Amino acid sequence: MSSPFNPPPHKFLPLLLAFAIFMQLLDATILNTALTSMAKDLHESPLQMQSAVVSYSLTLALLMPLSGWLCDRFGIRQVFFAAMLIFVTGSALCAAAPTLPLLVVARVVQGIGGAMMTPIPRLVMVRAYDKSQLISMMNYVVMPALVGPIIGPIIGGYLVDYASWHWIFLINIPFGLIAAAFTLKIMPNFPLVTERKPFDLLGFLLFGCGVVGLSLAVELAQHPQSGWLALSAGILAILALAGYGWHAHLSDKPLYEKDLLDVRTYRLGLMGNLVSRLGMSSMPFLLPLLLQVGFGRSAAVAGWVLAPIAFASIIAKSLVKPMATKLGYRKMLMWNTCAGGLLIMSMALPTPSMPLWTLLPLLFLMGACNSVQFTGMNTITLADVRPRQAASGTSLMSVNQHLAVGFGTAIAAALVRWFNTQPEIVPTVHTAFRYTFIAMGGLTMLSSLIFARLHWRDGANLIQK
Repeated sequence: MSSPFNPPPHKFLPLLLAFAIFMQLLDATILNTALTSMAKDLHESPLQMQSAVVSYSLTLALLMPLSGWLCDRFGIRQVFFAAMLIFVTGSALCAAAPTLPLLVVARVVQGIGGAMMTPIPRLVMVRAYDKSQLISMMNYVVMPALVGPIIGPIIGGYLVDYASWHWIFLINIPFGLIAAAFTLKIMPNFPLVTERKPFDLLGFLLFGCGVVGLSLAVELAQHPQSGWLALSAGILAILALAGYGWHAHLSDKPLYEKDLLDVRTYRLGLMGNLVSRLGMSSMPFLLPLLLQVGFGRSAAVAGWVLAPIAFASIIAKSLVKPMATKLGYRKMLMWNTCAGGLLIMSMALPTPSMPLWTLLPLLFLMGACNSVQFTGMNTITLADVRPRQAASGTSLMSVNQHLAVGFGTAIAAALVRWFNTQPEIVPTVHTAFRYTFIAMGGLTMLSSLIFARLHWRDGANLIQK
């Protein structure tokens, strides 16, 4: 038998899975270069548009744990088909949204489809192919994850400059419908899991309330008149997360394995992952705004300027193992985090009159730094996780990453807007961006203190020859 699944999977199945990943990543990266144009049409300030990014990231983070249970309950093919249709519906609603609040609602709908869709390609790979085929198939399927961030901002920039921002959502509709049709034709109809793990609904609700409360607290804190509301939302969020921790400790079937955080490298890796990504993950949001709002450049130019970050991240992936072997994970992550923070701070140096090519070396180094950081953090986080904890640990790590994108974007936007309301110390919007880059770079460097708590031998099992 050629695979764990009988009959053998369709030859175009990897292409379908790769396309699904590509469509999601393209949607995530194509938006940032369009925010300035969208703000103009929606009669909003470009500095108010972060909610269009945050709402999608937080929806992904909140609902991803539900995807596996839905697949076990209703079947992978049915869930994947429904996810495609929901994603397409959300895209159509985004294109038709006449106001920012309605756009946020539409992005939540998109996020629901994305959250259901995101974990499925890896799950299908494991169930449809045997281990001898898995590596080659996985490399093929994840290739769009490398290409999408390069071409996404460029495509978005050209669509905005030569068509309209609506097309960054409209292009999802025909491709999504074609993918949905092919799902019914070539996606294997895997048998349902008969012994399903019960879904921890109470834990899911407590965790979700905590995350949404924190997001609201960050958003409300930007408005002086909403100070008490922000404080109340923050307190309720902390109580909800504490309630989840207590519930998980007592529950027999918690949302995530209760002893995951007892694994020291997992705990430190998760914390470091969150804090360092707050700064690094805010750059795809901040840089296009700097180039368009601060420097007056076009969306297409902003898209091309961002390409070196993604290109360098591909090249630098091969550096992680040699660096970890030479330095160890502790030193590698400490030094790389500091370098990444300094590179974020360096974005405060350029001025509108400087040639844009002077940015490219810094952005290339930033992309390389990000690649080493993300790969290093992900591997050390899972280094000592036991086999029974692997699925839960990987899921929580993915949720953590999406939370970091959402919170990092929200914090960066809040800082730009706050600095921009201080005319006595911040005379121009460009200066507001400068101070924000310095603050986000400093926040990134703080995570080196977390990685300093790693033992010098941590991760040795990952680099043994």
